[in-house]
Amino acid sequence: MKNSPKWLPALLFAVVLLCGSGFLLWKTGFFSSLGSLEEMRAYIARFAPFSHLFYFVIQLLSVVVAPIPSNVTALAGALLFGTWPAFLLTWAAVAAGSVLVFWLARALGQRFVDRLVSQKVSEKYLDIIRRKRDVFLFLAFLFPFFPDDLLCILAGLTDIPLKRFCILVLAARPWGLLVSCLVGGSVLDIPYWAMALIGAAGLALFLVCMKYGDRWEQKLLDRFKK
Repeated sequence: MKNSPKWLPALLFAVVLLCGSGFLLWKTGFFSSLGSLEEMRAYIARFAPFSHLFYFVIQLLSVVVAPIPSNVTALAGALLFGTWPAFLLTWAAVAAGSVLVFWLARALGQRFVDRLVSQKVSEKYLDIIRRKRDVFLFLAFLFPFFPDDLLCILAGLTDIPLKRFCILVLAARPWGLLVSCLVGGSVLDIPYWAMALIGAAGLALFLVCMKYGDRWEQKLLDRFKK
């Protein structure tokens, strides 16, 4: 009897995770609660005394089961638990989910990725991830207008080491989530005009970094080698 392929356990895990989590969220009424922050807050509160654990699971699944908006659920979590508990739970869950989808993409390859990422998105980002690697991923994770979760999946098709990917996720992904938790916890109130200015400044910084990022990175590496 031939041994089963090495990727078979990962495939079975992925199928169970995607189907099981999707059914769980649908059965418990998660998708119908996306209409407002108050409905989302009430949905999470239903699972007390395990609401913290369930919130963590939701945030982890927000990376795996698209399209669950982790920033929106972060707002609801901050309303329910407070700013810092919601942020720490969200950061841990999103980091774990990012590493999970990266590993699944690396283990299962292109066919798995094609089922989760559209061809348009893959064509748009995969080549630049392979060429720019750390610089692009760090900036894309840092700014809110990129599909972070899908980029984590695509990164699994590249030769980026898992350890380096984990560092990028831990360093760059939490900041947008922190802003959501600060807003949800009423610690920070950002008017729309200020958000527009922040977005424009972020886009300008991103374009400059994409143009000169490789040079800056090489200069830093050369300096460290001296």
